[in-house]
Amino acid sequence: MVKRSAFALGFLAIWSIAEGIIYALLKWKLFKDTDIAESISQFFPLSSMSNLIKEPFSRLGAVQSAASQLGEAFDKDYSVQPLNVIIVLVWTTLFIYWSYLLLKRRDL
Repeated sequence: MVKRSAFALGFLAIWSIAEGIIYALLKWKLFKDTDIAESISQFFPLSSMSNLIKEPFSRLGAVQSAASQLGEAFDKDYSVQPLNVIIVLVWTTLFIYWSYLLLKRRDL
């Protein structure tokens, strides 16, 4: 959608900041003492993609062996939830469809 790669990276940074601001506003103004803001934020595009792989570095063998030498153990659940996969598939489908409409409109 954005022609130059630097603009695309800048757009991703701005989008990430915007998602953080929206989440903070939801948590601060609308849903103060509930987890509704976190439930809503899982549907944001960047948040949904980051929910697929949580803490990827703690799965590395070197990190786990270093932790076991220090006497620590990782008891994390690394399974992927079906809802997270569905959300990402919906965003992927929308992105591909919008890209197709943009290319069709430009008549390349």
